[in-house]
Formats: sequence, structure tokens, C-alpha cells
Amino acid sequence: MRKLIVNLTPTGMIPTKETSPHVPIAPAEIAADVDRCAALGVTMVHLHARDEEGLPSYHKEIYADIITRIRTSHPRLVLVASTSGRTFGDFSQRSEVLELESGLKPDMASLTLGSVNFSSATSVNSPDTIKRLAEKMLERGIKPELEVFDLGMVNYAHYLIRKGLLEPPYYFNIILGNVAAAQAKLLHVGLIVSELPPDSYWCLGGMGDFQSTMNALGIACGDGVRVGLEDNLFLDEERKELATNQAMIERIHRIANAMGRPVMTSPELRVALKLPS
Repeated sequence: MRKLIVNLTPTGMIPTKETSPHVPIAPAEIAADVDRCAALGVTMVHLHARDEEGLPSYHKEIYADIITRIRTSHPRLVLVASTSGRTFGDFSQRSEVLELESGLKPDMASLTLGSVNFSSATSVNSPDTIKRLAEKMLERGIKPELEVFDLGMVNYAHYLIRKGLLEPPYYFNIILGNVAAAQAKLLHVGLIVSELPPDSYWCLGGMGDFQSTMNALGIACGDGVRVGLEDNLFLDEERKELATNQAMIERIHRIANAMGRPVMTSPELRVALKLPS
């Protein structure tokens, strides 16, 4: 079995300081949180930027600040920038982070493979936008982090492969438990995984209470996990104990150690995904 990929998602677009004081918002907070988690062992980090008011931002200058701070201490850590359509719909906004140059350019960028409804919002990803983002990532040498919330999104990945817009090896985040998409059930996991293209790496994540269950399943039989405050703010299902990213990573390591799965390092993931060293 492959070593375990641990994909940390420390911030996201929705959590606020009001919902949890542990959510890192400012670039310095995000970098400090990543530093604590990297000391425990993470493979990659999925980044979201926030402005001075704590609102989601697409501005590459903020991403540059975050990336600079992280790479000062962890130069080989695999960094992923978000191109989410949950708040921003314009292609120029969503793709701005892909224009960063040299040591500021992210190794990977998120590419959600379809539109998806959440409990009170929609992430809009039109076919044209998805293809244009994939084209720009290919042109810039940035590996897509393929986000899948439902089976149809895997089908669209096959379409992009046929169009020559995705190159192997492929990396998929399978995120389950959203109210309007695939659920955190073994049957749903198995069906989605069975349709992934050859030469794929896949990590499991869960929304809210489903995060720990899907993480445990990812450790048991997947290539890795997606874990962090972006998807869940609590350590317990009763929602009495607020989580920290560090506590979530510690729990991943406890389960992985119990199952005899060492965590993949960033340099090892760079080799596996053919990322620049």
C-alpha cells in the first residue's frame, strides 16, 4: 500500500473567528498553523486567502504573502491554491493566483469538476470555466487538485483527459457528505473510486461530522485524507469540543500509526505526481 497523503485544509472560505477562534485567517496565522501541523507531518496544504476583513479573497498578493511565509520555513512543502467558484465567478478573478511567478507559484491548484449546491450556497463551475482553468494550469505547469463531490464530476474528468487538458498522474479529492451531492457511505465511495482513471491518487474528505469517518476510511483503504477546519470545526460528533488543525493532524497520525501507514513526505509526493522539485 502507498504511503498516506495528508492534505491539510486549514482555512477554507466559510469558517470565521466567530464560529471558531482557531480558524487561521491572516497570512501570518495561516503560516503559523501550517508550521505547527508540518512539524507533526503533512504532505500538502490546500490554501484559501482572506482579506483584512476576513472575507474570502482571490488576490494573488495575499496568496504570495501566505506562500512566502510558508516556504521560508518549509520550502519543499507541496502548496495548493484555491480557484473556488463559491464566491467569485469571473475567470480572471479565479485564475489570478495561477499568474504568480517563480518561487511564489503554487505547486497545484484546486479544480472543482462541476457545480455543486451546499446547504445555503452554490459553487458555480461552468464547463467553459473548468476548461479554461484546466488550460491555464496546464500552460503554467500547475498540477490540478481535482475536486469531486459526485460521480458526474469523475465523468467530467474523463472528458477533460480526452481533450488533453489533464495529464497523468491525476490527483483527486473526494469530498462526501454534502447535502446535495454524494453521501459519506461506503457504496458512494466505492462507486466513485471505481470510475477513477488509471494512474490516479485519491484522498477522502468529509463535510462536517463526516470528516473523521471518511478520514478513517481514507487511511484504511485510500491513498490519503483531506482534513482541516475548512470542512469541520469540531473534534466530536456532539459538537462540544472545538477542533484545531493541529489536533486533527494528531488524530490522523494516531490512526495511521495504529494501522501501520507512514505519512508520505512532500518530496515523495513531488516524485509521485511529477511536480517540480
